[in-house]
Amino acid sequence: MKIVVISGSPRKQAVTQVMMKFVYDYAKSKNAETKFINLSDGMVDCYKGYDVTYSDTTTQAAKDIMDADVWLVGTPIYNSFFSAALKNLFEYVNYKSTAGKTAGLAILASGQIGFTDVQTLLTQLMSYFRVITNPKAVFMTVEQIKDGIIDEAGKARLRELVDETLLLASRPK
Repeated sequence: MKIVVISGSPRKQAVTQVMMKFVYDYAKSKNAETKFINLSDGMVDCYKGYDVTYSDTTTQAAKDIMDADVWLVGTPIYNSFFSAALKNLFEYVNYKSTAGKTAGLAILASGQIGFTDVQTLLTQLMSYFRVITNPKAVFMTVEQIKDGIIDEAGKARLRELVDETLLLASRPK
């Protein structure tokens, strides 16, 4: 089973990447075939259509997503939406090659509002790709991550997200 972990924040000092690096390390301890796409690295080109040549890094990121059986997607909440950088990344993904994959979602906010709105939007995006989404998303606030360290409750919830998403992915097809 191949896993891709996606940190959906474009910000260089993103707290989302702390959360998703933890998810990546935990998923990698469960499965060596785990890759990490960190959008704060600024590696994904702006999507301009099918007839454009994109960088090798962008093409590889899209390939890693389409090749993976499991997507663990983390995003910050920006103005009641998931990040535009994350949406841009999914512009490269061919929905015809993603049916039956499984996704787990982790959503980070600066406050206690907007989680279910963003979960709904991400779930709709996953539905477009015919991806089965773990219904138990993780919602975290920046207060749970201090100086690059996630609190114990947050770590437990993220581990549970990975475990339950991998279990869901291993179901008979």
